[in-house]
Amino acid sequence: MDTLLLGLAVFLQGNILAGLWRIWRGPTAADRMLAALLFGSTGIAVSLLLGMALRLPAALDVALILALLAVIAALAFVRRAWRPEKAAKPTKE
Repeated sequence: MDTLLLGLAVFLQGNILAGLWRIWRGPTAADRMLAALLFGSTGIAVSLLLGMALRLPAALDVALILALLAVIAALAFVRRAWRPEKAAKPTKE
């Protein structure tokens, strides 16, 4: 069972490499931010898998902190990048 968990962790680290490619090639800031969120969720999964395989309860705490950081990063990006369009003027009918 531990071998399966470690194999899945290695597979997920391969997904992080794919995310690095997207950050390097991403045409927009949104593509780059989505890749960074991929890092967060994949990092959480890798921490949980390694914690279960190696019997490290502290890895669960690391996964929780990574989850909180991913939410904060997403909110900061949306707050900075989202520009509300000017309110449309009401039309008289």
